[in-house]
Amino acid sequence: MPALVRTAHGALAVIMLAALTVAAGAQQQTAPAPATPAPAAQAPAAAPPSPGEPSAAALAAADSVLTDMGVKRTLSLVVPGMLSELERNVTTTRPDIKAQLRDVLRAIQPEFDKSAKDMYAKATALMVTMLTDKEIEEVATFFKSPAGQHYLAAEPQYMQRFSELVQPWRDQMSTDIVTRARQEMKKKGIDF
Repeated sequence: MPALVRTAHGALAVIMLAALTVAAGAQQQTAPAPATPAPAAQAPAAAPPSPGEPSAAALAAADSVLTDMGVKRTLSLVVPGMLSELERNVTTTRPDIKAQLRDVLRAIQPEFDKSAKDMYAKATALMVTMLTDKEIEEVATFFKSPAGQHYLAAEPQYMQRFSELVQPWRDQMSTDIVTRARQEMKKKGIDF
């Protein structure tokens, strides 16, 4: 998968999380309060997690969602990519230390791989704070459905094509904003 597509895939994951957050927030604001509390005689099937502690089911569903979205894979590629980039940059000017540098990078990679795993755990924990257990499970179920699988398969290509649409628009917008600002400032007797 080309780097741009991987980056776009990761970006879409962030965008999707943001969209889910907005949707969840809107639902919370508009959801009516329950008419009556549940009768005291009904006991929950299992003890709920303590406040601030996500359930195991929510964590598993969040892991499934983030894995399906490519977040886990994207994070796992960060460290090897950065190490390769460092090796390439350093050995361009110091080819004589390539073997030693490669040995050092292999030796230090596990500590940075752990950091990537820690970041993934934070991403998972973040998701479970933004959606209810039920919502996360519904998203995970969607990604396992034929439509969800089709979405996940189409999404990298969509993001590639979308970025191809956005970049020229952004470039033109940048030029247009400067041109218009200059026109308006010129009316005030100011050139820039």
